[in-house]
Amino acid sequence: MSEILCQWLNQELRVSRTVTADPICSLCNSGGSPFLMYAPQEQGPKSFAKAFSNGYLIGEVLFKFELQSDFAEFSESRGSTAKLNNFSRLQPTLHLLGVQFDQNVAQSIITEKPGAATKLLYQLYIALQKKKKTGLTGLEIQTMQPQTNLRLQALKSEAFRERLKNLIPRQTDFNLMRVTCRFQEKCKQMKEDLARMHFEKFEKIQKLEEEQRHFNIEKQRLNRRRQNEIMAKIQAAIIQIPKPESNRTLKAIEAQKLIKKKKEAEDVANEIKKFEALIKKDLQAKESVSKTSLETTDQTTAELLNTYSDDDYIKKIQKRLEEDAFAREQREKRRRRLLMDQLIAHEAQEEAYREEQLIHRLMRQSQQERRIAVQLMHVRHEKEVLWQNRIFREKQFEERRLKDFQDALDREAALAKQAKIDFAEQTLREKEIHEKISVERAQERYEKHYGICSEILDQILDLCTKVADYRLLTNNLIPHKMMHDWKELFFSGNPIYEQTSLTHGQTESTDERAELKKRNLLDNNDYEEYKNMVGEWALPEDMVNSSPPSNNNILGHVLLRLIEKSVPSEDNSADTELPSFAVKGCILGKTLSGKTTVLKSLQNEFPIRVLSIDTLVHEAIQAFTNGEKDSKTSPTREYVKGDSIGETSKYQDTTMVPVSSVPGEATTPKEGVKMNESEQSRPSDSILSLSVRAQLGAKSELMLRRGKSIPDVLLVNILVNAIKEIPVDQSWVLDGFPITLNQAKLLEEALTGYKRKSLQLLKKKAQMPTLALGPTTSQEVSVLPSAFDFVILLDISDNSSLARINDITAKEISHEISHENVGRSGTSQDKSENRNLRDHIQHRIVGFLDNWPLLEEWFTEPKNILTKINAEIDEGLLCQKVKEFFATEAVNKKIKVEKKLEEKETEKKAAASLAESHTMTPPLSTEAEKDKELHLAKTSGKGKTQSVSPKGKAQGGKISVKKSPVGSPDVSPMPTAPQPVKPGSEEWVYVNEPIPEELPSFLVPYWELIEKSYINHIKTVLRHLRESQHNVLSYLYETRTSFQEFLRRPDHKQDFVSQWQADFNSVPEDLWEDEETKAELHQRVNDLRDRLWDICEARKEEAEQERLDIINESWLQDSIGITMNHFFSLMQAEVNRFQDTKRLLQDYYRAMESKIPLEDSKKFTRVPLVQLDGKEISENQLRIPLVPRISNSPENITIKPKSATLLKGRSDPPLEVLEANFEVDEKILLDTWQQASLAISHMVAAEVHQRLTEEEKEPPQLDSKEKSPQSGANKKAKKEKEPPKKKKTEKKGKGKSSPVAEVSPVTITPEEMAEMEKRNELKLRIKEEHLAALQTEEQATQFRLELIKSKAMSVLEDLVTKVIDVYRFMDKWLGKRYLNEMASIQKLTEVARYHIETATKIQNEIYLSQEDFYINGDIKVFPDPPAPTRPPPIEKEENGTLTIEQLDNLRDQFLDMAPKGIIGNKAFTDILLDLVTLNLGTNNFPSSWMHLTQPDLQEITSILTVNTEFVDWRKFLMVAAMPWPIPLEEELLETLQKFKALDEAQTGTITFEQYKQAGLWFSGDEDIKIPENPLEPLPFNRQEHLIEFFFRLFADCEKDPPQLDYTQMLLYFACHPDTLEGVYRALSVAVGTHIFRQIETPMLTAEKTSTCSVSPIEEFTEVEESSTKDERELKEEKDERDQKEEEIPENANTEKISMETLLKVFGGGNEVLDANRFASYLKSENIYAENLIKTFQDLGAKNLEPIEVNILLKHPYIQDLIANYVDYKFPDIKMILQRSEHAQGSDGERSPSRLTDEKK
Repeated sequence: MSEILCQWLNQELRVSRTVTADPICSLCNSGGSPFLMYAPQEQGPKSFAKAFSNGYLIGEVLFKFELQSDFAEFSESRGSTAKLNNFSRLQPTLHLLGVQFDQNVAQSIITEKPGAATKLLYQLYIALQKKKKTGLTGLEIQTMQPQTNLRLQALKSEAFRERLKNLIPRQTDFNLMRVTCRFQEKCKQMKEDLARMHFEKFEKIQKLEEEQRHFNIEKQRLNRRRQNEIMAKIQAAIIQIPKPESNRTLKAIEAQKLIKKKKEAEDVANEIKKFEALIKKDLQAKESVSKTSLETTDQTTAELLNTYSDDDYIKKIQKRLEEDAFAREQREKRRRRLLMDQLIAHEAQEEAYREEQLIHRLMRQSQQERRIAVQLMHVRHEKEVLWQNRIFREKQFEERRLKDFQDALDREAALAKQAKIDFAEQTLREKEIHEKISVERAQERYEKHYGICSEILDQILDLCTKVADYRLLTNNLIPHKMMHDWKELFFSGNPIYEQTSLTHGQTESTDERAELKKRNLLDNNDYEEYKNMVGEWALPEDMVNSSPPSNNNILGHVLLRLIEKSVPSEDNSADTELPSFAVKGCILGKTLSGKTTVLKSLQNEFPIRVLSIDTLVHEAIQAFTNGEKDSKTSPTREYVKGDSIGETSKYQDTTMVPVSSVPGEATTPKEGVKMNESEQSRPSDSILSLSVRAQLGAKSELMLRRGKSIPDVLLVNILVNAIKEIPVDQSWVLDGFPITLNQAKLLEEALTGYKRKSLQLLKKKAQMPTLALGPTTSQEVSVLPSAFDFVILLDISDNSSLARINDITAKEISHEISHENVGRSGTSQDKSENRNLRDHIQHRIVGFLDNWPLLEEWFTEPKNILTKINAEIDEGLLCQKVKEFFATEAVNKKIKVEKKLEEKETEKKAAASLAESHTMTPPLSTEAEKDKELHLAKTSGKGKTQSVSPKGKAQGGKISVKKSPVGSPDVSPMPTAPQPVKPGSEEWVYVNEPIPEELPSFLVPYWELIEKSYINHIKTVLRHLRESQHNVLSYLYETRTSFQEFLRRPDHKQDFVSQWQADFNSVPEDLWEDEETKAELHQRVNDLRDRLWDICEARKEEAEQERLDIINESWLQDSIGITMNHFFSLMQAEVNRFQDTKRLLQDYYRAMESKIPLEDSKKFTRVPLVQLDGKEISENQLRIPLVPRISNSPENITIKPKSATLLKGRSDPPLEVLEANFEVDEKILLDTWQQASLAISHMVAAEVHQRLTEEEKEPPQLDSKEKSPQSGANKKAKKEKEPPKKKKTEKKGKGKSSPVAEVSPVTITPEEMAEMEKRNELKLRIKEEHLAALQTEEQATQFRLELIKSKAMSVLEDLVTKVIDVYRFMDKWLGKRYLNEMASIQKLTEVARYHIETATKIQNEIYLSQEDFYINGDIKVFPDPPAPTRPPPIEKEENGTLTIEQLDNLRDQFLDMAPKGIIGNKAFTDILLDLVTLNLGTNNFPSSWMHLTQPDLQEITSILTVNTEFVDWRKFLMVAAMPWPIPLEEELLETLQKFKALDEAQTGTITFEQYKQAGLWFSGDEDIKIPENPLEPLPFNRQEHLIEFFFRLFADCEKDPPQLDYTQMLLYFACHPDTLEGVYRALSVAVGTHIFRQIETPMLTAEKTSTCSVSPIEEFTEVEESSTKDERELKEEKDERDQKEEEIPENANTEKISMETLLKVFGGGNEVLDANRFASYLKSENIYAENLIKTFQDLGAKNLEPIEVNILLKHPYIQDLIANYVDYKFPDIKMILQRSEHAQGSDGERSPSRLTDEKK
């Protein structure tokens, strides 16, 4: 199954991580997928469970099926927090799919329990396949779920998360446990190493001792051998003379032999004689006996005589002697032969000895000679020993040398091993440090994000609280503007509530800044809405058809020109440098990410230059060391556009430091002071003569010598200097630079100069006007291209970087071990570099992680040039990817450069064609020509093709006029053909005549002041309007709440009601039925009602007066007046802006016409405000005019025929006064608006009139005939558009008319006439442009004034409507409360009259307060009569059942007689007979038991008899306590488990409290009906008392407290009418589990049936029917049991049972011991013990150990015992009682038996 899941996950779903099956499964099943055979080495048998232990892959599977929408929140980490997050998000989705998933399953998967993940995935696979077949999406499945299930699932998910959080330990606990385990393992390993070292040392010592012992033994053996050899040689040298033997002849030997033979013969003869004498004695005795014996013994005697006769015996002896003699002869022969052989050998020896003696004598060797020979041999042996010792010593030296060499090798191996161990520990420490740093960084990010989330949640809470507050203030109708403002504050991160601080000082200033920031944000938003006429200032319905005013292009053009004149823009000349095809880029990445390797491969493929900052710095320092001089060759590339950082002159002035002439030694300041000028000048001259690279190297070396790092500016200068030396067309790539954002900015500035241009752009944008935009968009600086064409990030993980440095170190260690003494000097520098890299790898990684987010943002913000490449792949594949990317970038760069070249060619052609057209135009004046050329340069870039001549589009006419002035009338009709161009449109050419130089310096600040004052004025007014809206809502809410509190003020009606109730209840009872008394009481009720009505009327009048006082307050009038003043202030701001703009345009165009600006003697127009108070103020004291308000009183109001628009419904005089006042305010508002509008119209008319007046006063330059018909038409059109003006005096005109007359005789040349015509046309265009700008501004101002008027009307109407609604609500509340109070009084009257008519007292308190009336049932004015006490419950006798009291009495009597529970059957019968017959027993048995006779009692005793002699009286009481529910076997076992659960000590006994806590299979909670009569006792709860009685019956009362053996008690209750079933029930109780019955034989079943079907006396028909019924039921029960037996499982009855338990079930004598003094004769041993022991031994339990039940039940003895054991048969006593009652003729029929009913 795991292979199927793996194939599904890897091939079909393609999860992010390859999932592999267990190795065992993959090897066993060869049909699996091929990737299972190539599992990674790190994955073991638990790889499958480990892959899914964090829940990430499960979430990915669900995400593939579009079921897990929040998969982005999943984490691949294996921490506790990630697992908790993943599985908490998985639980709702799995529940939705129907997959069984709870906290236990999650814990099993997290703990990698085998099979848990596989099982869950298999279920998930099936569920997803079903979902795939249905075609439903996750949202559709969720929608199909009921709403209640979704809520319940949400609660379950939260509970699941909490439970899972408790099950999963925290990550800190895991880490602590991991650290603890690691240290424990390390400690264990150290102990093992120490023990191993001790053992090795011990073995080494033993080995040395053994070698020493063997050496000593060998040495001793050699010594002994040499000693033996010497002794042998000595012995050989000594002559040994053998000792002569004793002279024993043959005769002596034969004599001795003969003597010995004789002695033996004598001994044998003596023995024979003794034997014969003995035989004779025996024969004589026998003969004497035979004489006295019978004749029949004669034959026997004869035989004996024959057997022991003398002849035969003697023959045998003789034969034996002969044989001995022959044997002796043979032995003698053999001895003689041996002696002859010894003699011959002795003779030969003697002969040899004689020959040796002869030889020694012949040689004549003496004893002295032999000693000398021995000495010589001894000396020779010593020489040999010395020689062997010397050889052995040499061998020892050789062994010592070999041992020393081996020790050296072992020492080197140990050192290498220790180095590897140290390296591994160092690696682990570095990993721990890295993990610690990662954790700290993650904690910092978490704290940062947590702080952000906390702030957002606080703001959300503030927003919700604010909304809730204003819902309360506005009755759930929050204004849209307020909600919009709160959202803006929320989205901008500003606090919604006002911030208050408990401390003073700096915190207060911070809070003030926050509040100021909030206010500015809202002000800006309000201003933007007002300016753009959106939101709250959107056009109303009556203004929707009218189009909003367009932008005043003329004013914008004027302002732009003034700004450009005041601040001339720098010449942004196009870059003349041709674009290069070179590709510029850099490769970045972490340490050891493969940058240098990739660049080397790239350099081999492409002609590029690789620049490494480390190499460049080293080369610069080397150049300074070598004294590299400056070459005169100019650089091939110039990148710096502006003030480059790398310019040599700037560097020499700011950063160059004098260096001593000797390289490497810098002069100290003190030495520099002492040196003379010549000595100081020489180093500076030498440094200046060096190249730029050498100078930068000097600075770098100086910084490094001081122990400081090289600054970023110096590094960038070195890099830029190297880039300048590269040819223009050659590509270059930087290796690992820049590292920080500062370096990137410096490099960008040095190569492109972006900073200066961006500052110019920002400055230009800041100077642009906001109230009037130019005719075209302002020229924006194009985005500068980046210094790089591409940036590549080789992305690797931190662990990969650490692994690579570890691999490098490991290779060094292995190289050192293998080549220890070879090439050390060559690799020392590399080793130091690698060691330095290893020491700083953590800092480099942390530095890269800190700087990379800023660099990533820098390289992706203006234009995304960053590309990330995964560097954790093979080196060749990585190089191939980079090569492909570089080739693509080169192609793209070539395409871009070609496109740019084409654009430049197009621009050149356009410029050439434009230059040719300019050559055809006449020359202009110098200053005008400059302005026009500037305007041409601006407009040509926008794509406009029209000419920019100040005379418009009639250039052809001008040329023809100059050539032939006479032909001017012929060409005059040409301009009339096209339609006149409207000033300010796109076709209009603006007049750009020269203006005075000082004019922009005055008008630009003036316009800035206009904008600033206008914006601040608008913001201030809008802020006050915003705040007034809050104040209005707060005031209305306070008014509503205060009036409601006023209506709920306390009254004193309850005092009168209480007094009346007391008087009413004090009336005597005998007067209740008197009619006069009732009439008196009715009158008192009427008086109380009238008094209460008076109180209600008075409260109503007070409430109406309070409402009227609130209405008559001046708050509404003041609020309306303040609001109107705010809108009048807006009108004033618009009027002021228009007046200031009019003056600016007037000054500008007059200056263009070379006229002196006019001094406007008129005051600014002031919009009047509303006078809020009634004080009279003289006009001299006012700066702003005030308009008095006339408030209408109710007397002056006359109801108009058409109903008021604000009032709806019935008339209300106070509210009609409010409406009348509102109409007055509307009239004031309309009047003020008309006044402001007229003022603006008058100002425009005055300006137009002034223009006309000035034109009239000017002398005519030409005759009317010579004027251009176009200008005349334009003037006529202007005059038609001008409104009628007032007539003015012509004094000034008359005074100036004289000069015109003087000029008339002057003759005008055609050139002068053309110049005059140009000038007149220019003036006409200036006038048209000026008036068009004024008219556009007038239209915009009029439109805004109308918008302000509409907005003010709507605001005021909304305010009055809200106030009137509040006043109406107050009236509604007042009337409703009055009606409720009257209704409550009426209810009180009705209740009182009812009690009067029914003549009953009012016991409960009557409560009447305000509008509430009720009768308080908790308070009574007089106490209730005492209730009668109910008697205790009493048990009654019914159907012959013994009561609990009778059962207790019988138990006490039996307990006194037999405490152990076993009593003799005769004694038991006598006790029952005494209790039945004697008077003493009349209260101990019910009446039906009193008719029992002695035979009946004996029959009862026989039924209860155990082992034919004894009776168990507890069993009798248990049967006599019927009826009670007979338990099933399952109920018995369940009760047993309850008792065992409470028996913590496993003693087998429990107390009464534990017994009550556990309970039996039936409870005492019966449905008892409580009688209505309180004098009747409650019904008796028999079952509850039975439960307590059973404890008293079976408990051991001798102990304190009494202890109950619950197993023994349940064995009693295991009794059953079926004997066999009873035994199996008892076995089940004893074992604790269900015991299945064995298959029975038919014979045994028949016997049981006959046993169970014992019929009573035949003459009683009722008893027969009952027994027949019992038999039928038992038969049915057996059939059911047989069916169950057929279904017995295979592993049934595998429980083990002990000997003690079995003896407990089959009690046969151990229970009969009793405390009775007459019980000493009873048996004390179990009668079944011996047979049971034998049975256990037969079954293989020699030591009586527990055996399995199924084995025990197969034993024949056990089967026979179960079949014949009748102690667990439930006796039927009721049958005897019924028979006795029938015999006595008792009334009523008795039920046959309760046993069957209870069993049902």
